[in-house]
Amino acid sequence: MGISIGPVKTRNPVFLAPMSGVTDEAFRIVAHAHGAGLVVSEMVASDALFRERPDMVRRAMGHRKLSPFVIQLAGREAKWMAEGARLAQDLGADVIDINMGCPSRQVTGGLSGSALMRNIDHAMSLIEATVQAARVPVTVKMRLGWDHGSLNAPELARRAENAGARMITVHGRTRCMFYSGKADWAAIRAVREVISIPLVANGDGETAADARAMMAASGADAVMFGRSCYGRPWWPGVVAEDLAPGAGRAEPGLAEERDIVLWHQDETLRLYGAALGNKTFRKHLGWTLARLELRGLLDGEAHATLRATLLSGRDNAVVSQGIRETYARILDERAAA
Repeated sequence: MGISIGPVKTRNPVFLAPMSGVTDEAFRIVAHAHGAGLVVSEMVASDALFRERPDMVRRAMGHRKLSPFVIQLAGREAKWMAEGARLAQDLGADVIDINMGCPSRQVTGGLSGSALMRNIDHAMSLIEATVQAARVPVTVKMRLGWDHGSLNAPELARRAENAGARMITVHGRTRCMFYSGKADWAAIRAVREVISIPLVANGDGETAADARAMMAASGADAVMFGRSCYGRPWWPGVVAEDLAPGAGRAEPGLAEERDIVLWHQDETLRLYGAALGNKTFRKHLGWTLARLELRGLLDGEAHATLRATLLSGRDNAVVSQGIRETYARILDERAAA
């Protein structure tokens, strides 16, 4: 049910997308434990990793806790991409992914991410340098192109495969779309037609039905889910289980969900320390609360009250207790209904 990235085998075809500020080591540990086929680090700037900038070193953590362990590198100079690849291997990476898809102005303004799709020859120099420096499989994540006047993902993917890349991921939008409109899964098929290595489709996937539709429309071998996993790192594993029983994990009940949220909090505090961990976890807890309301398990007033108290609380023990009490009330209400 999984796919092969060179000698590396994934356990199923539903992957967690790399998301800056979201898929840190804590989030990935929880997602991996609950059945995601593959989890990918936040984007790591290759030159900053070489200089051992603390935030970039932290982004590249996870060795011995995640398998396969994937580090995503970003950069604009071949020299630093090669150095970053060597360091990623030293940190235990089983796979190195190259970011050529990030649309943020901060990244593209530095001529990294999806800005590289504006100059494929230069993009190829980075891929070639990374492949030559790496002893592990190298993969590439891209968009359809910079804009609809330059849908050059097929050319970049074909040349990347020829240079030694072992998997291609395509987000079904152009850079100029950012996250607006709808991802065009069918447009990804143009990449499938020119490469023989595994292809992963990305963009707007949320359900198992979406995963099936993405693979059918694009011809992809796997899918990658991103924003649909906000507040629920267990979600890729749930989708994988729906696609093929035994490949992932069943959707957690409310009591198990509570325990996963608390575990995610503990992992976040371990990674960042009490103060920064508290601030970092707030957005994740906010997304979880929003999903509880979306599912009809919290009304709007209760949701607003919890956001005001739990997301501003600086005492991590009090926040933990608030999470327990929230789920306890929901479980009691459901038992009484």
